Amino acid sequence: MKGKQAGKRISILGSPVDSLTLDQAAFRISALIRQGGCHQVVTANPEILYSAMHDDDLQAILGRAALVTADGIGVVWASSFLGEAVPERVTGIDLMGHLMASAAREGWTCAFIGGKPGIALSAARRLSEQYPGLAVAGCYHGYFSEQEERAILDDLRRLRPHLLFVGFGAPRQEKWIDRVLRFDLCEEGANGLVAIGVGGSFDVFSGTVKRAPLWIRRLHLEWLYRLAGQPSRLKRQVRLPLFMKAVFQQKWKRW
Repeated sequence: MKGKQAGKRISILGSPVDSLTLDQAAFRISALIRQGGCHQVVTANPEILYSAMHDDDLQAILGRAALVTADGIGVVWASSFLGEAVPERVTGIDLMGHLMASAAREGWTCAFIGGKPGIALSAARRLSEQYPGLAVAGCYHGYFSEQEERAILDDLRRLRPHLLFVGFGAPRQEKWIDRVLRFDLCEEGANGLVAIGVGGSFDVFSGTVKRAPLWIRRLHLEWLYRLAGQPSRLKRQVRLPLFMKAVFQQKWKRW
């Protein structure tokens, strides 16, 4: 595919965002798996980028990440407003779905962790039906104790998945991935491992939560659909105008 490796890293509110299409992001991830070692992918929405302005640890994680995608139309708008437009939004759920086909084809093993008990396992079963040959090495819920976490990490070291999908919600999932990759899962000589925070994607893939219809997504109104179904998200949405204000301030400083 022409331009698979295209894209540059831009800065939004002091954090990096890679200018890539969904296909290009998936191609980059496949290259990271072949490269070996441990790599983190962050799907950064406006909330994450705004939070990173006030959270040095989170901003450092974004800086260390192998790939940071523009998750949300707000990030796409910000990049365009700042004069360095990214080609499209690359959400966690779309990236995960795209990678399932690659994993089944390439023989990559996957592990899912997050959600309520049974959700990750249900998502894995449905995805395995959709993508024959998909190998899911382990499924774990996100409500584990410290002792249970140690057992999960022991499991992951033994299983050595190529793709680890983590659905804790941001920024907990980003901070957890960063910690376990740096201190627990990266062993010399291990196969390539790419870990991605995917928020509530397991709920959708398990069939527990219905995703917005395609026409709503094409109108860039998925956030409104999710808000209508989950009014508790309103507390998160109030950060959007704060994000926009900060983007305006970033551009004014350039003038």
